[in-house]
Amino acid sequence: MAFEKGGGQKEKRLLIMGAAGRDFHNFNMVYRDDPGSRVVAFTASQIPDIAGRCYPGSLAGDRYPDGIPIVEESQLAELCRDNRIDQVVFAYSDIAYTELMHRASIVLAQGADFLLLGPDRTMLHARVPVISVCAVRTGCGKSQTTRYLARLLKAKGLRVAVIRHPMPYGDLETEAVQCFTTLADLDAANCSVEEREEYEPLLRLGNAVYAGVDYASILAQAEHEADIILWDGGNNDFSFIRPDLNIVLVDPLRPGNESSHHPGEAVLRRADLVVIAKVNSAAEADIQAVTENVRRLNPSAPIVRAASPVQLDTPEAVTGKRVLVVEDGPSITHGDMPYGAGYVAASAAQAAEIIDPRLAAEGGIAAIYADYPHIGAVLPAMGYHRPQLQELRAAINAADADIVVVATPCDLAALIKIDKPVVRARYEFEEVGEPGLSEFVEQFIAEKLNG
Repeated sequence: MAFEKGGGQKEKRLLIMGAAGRDFHNFNMVYRDDPGSRVVAFTASQIPDIAGRCYPGSLAGDRYPDGIPIVEESQLAELCRDNRIDQVVFAYSDIAYTELMHRASIVLAQGADFLLLGPDRTMLHARVPVISVCAVRTGCGKSQTTRYLARLLKAKGLRVAVIRHPMPYGDLETEAVQCFTTLADLDAANCSVEEREEYEPLLRLGNAVYAGVDYASILAQAEHEADIILWDGGNNDFSFIRPDLNIVLVDPLRPGNESSHHPGEAVLRRADLVVIAKVNSAAEADIQAVTENVRRLNPSAPIVRAASPVQLDTPEAVTGKRVLVVEDGPSITHGDMPYGAGYVAASAAQAAEIIDPRLAAEGGIAAIYADYPHIGAVLPAMGYHRPQLQELRAAINAADADIVVVATPCDLAALIKIDKPVVRARYEFEEVGEPGLSEFVEQFIAEKLNG
């Protein structure tokens, strides 16, 4: 597959490998106005049905009036060869080092350079203080940590803007700059389940949430309306905005992951403060192993502990019943977790049986289990688009269960018609021991805003 060559002979011809987020941001920050570079295409991975679209000319700038095609990553070697690519820029997150280097090898075999852009070239600078919440893997507990901090900062009388890592799965032009203040805004924007999982709980706390594609414009709007910005990270990526306090979560349920995935290890090495999450569910030996790994990689960062206690709305409704568990999607898929909070909650409530949805999976749901064979007897809440959401509904309703435990943070029953009783599993951030996260944040506020 060859694309038309543009610009002069001195231009480097580039591909950007992405997942509809970091790739667009890196392009906007580094390549959009660079006369020495010509981005031929984006390649797509991790997120379904992104390929076949186009990064629109209205966002790509004057040098790309026709936009930039987005194609399947599986065509990487062909694209490099047919388009005489000089350089491939890797721009997505939460990938094992071995998988990352397999992709690099495909590129190098075609004679091109393989590049990772660093934070200094891709971070925006805010005019107000920024706290970033990042992690070494997907599913460490960033969302509940962000909610905890939002409550803490608002209690101090601060105007808080939450800027979320991008999830632009719809029309990129209309999603360039998004500001959500009510649940109705999510309906109007036709947000996916994955977006609602992150946005709904923050909106219920009274926080404005910003997201989209053009993060320079997003930041300009948010910093005009806030005293402080909370960056709510996605996967294990760097913040798009330079943080004044960089909080990084590690997960003792996955010891060793502190140094096994890109860019999680680099994120950890840059942390100002490390939170060991989920200590209520982890073995002390694993907590200690993670602590030692953190100290080895980032000896100067303070370490605090936190719990993520899970509560069912009505645990008595689950006791003795046959239960289907629906978990947060990304944590279970590319987060590599076999199960999550829903399974833990249903087990603690003494469910008679947890139904295995893998046995009857069909269509796109069966494909998810094939792509992620580590998934256990749970159903990931996949809903990047309407047909996938309907497949999820069909899988839930086809399950031979008495009740459904839903552990996704969004109200799934409000989006699809479920023919069984639904009990929601909820989890929030809880400090463990002293000093806690709040003490460091309060010190930061005193120095940055009251000093």
